[in-house]
Amino acid sequence: MSRLGRKPIAIPEKVKVEFKNGVLEVSGAKEKLSQKIDERLDVKLDKGAVTLEMKEQTREANMLQGLTRGLIVNMIEGVVNGYKKELELNGLGFKAVLTGSQLTLTVGFSHTVTKEVPKTVKVVVSMNADKMPVLTITGADKQAVGAFAAEVRAVKPPEPYKGFGIRYTGEKIIRKAGKAAAAGAKK
Repeated sequence: MSRLGRKPIAIPEKVKVEFKNGVLEVSGAKEKLSQKIDERLDVKLDKGAVTLEMKEQTREANMLQGLTRGLIVNMIEGVVNGYKKELELNGLGFKAVLTGSQLTLTVGFSHTVTKEVPKTVKVVVSMNADKMPVLTITGADKQAVGAFAAEVRAVKPPEPYKGFGIRYTGEKIIRKAGKAAAAGAKK
């Protein structure tokens, strides 16, 4: 049995949790998130805690219990504090412009790349101390924030020679030696 899946999840004071018709809704001060719960699991709402119980003792139900518990913990954390990802645009002439719900990226291609910002995500474009554009992606839904950040990063991932591209703040890029360094080592 899943030991972590059986642990009760504490509900903070300002968070409201409801379970109706197989859907768990978690609402906080600003956001409201919902998650469909598999029919092999039963949700028990006790005094300030959520507990998941398996209706049948199968391996699949055991796996679902741990997964669902993790999703519920992420939902509660999202409505209380939210999630945030930061991306840096590192390259000569790299720019990001936000107009309405459209994010336009100029990242060294012959054309600009436009991405539609999801409604569940908020994007802020700023500059850091090195005058590089920084995209701050925030939201209550951990999956939506991470998926949009990965989608933006996939436009121009950092290359291994000079490190140009879009990368997460603090991400370490494994750099390769160029041709000049390889030729100098042979002598």
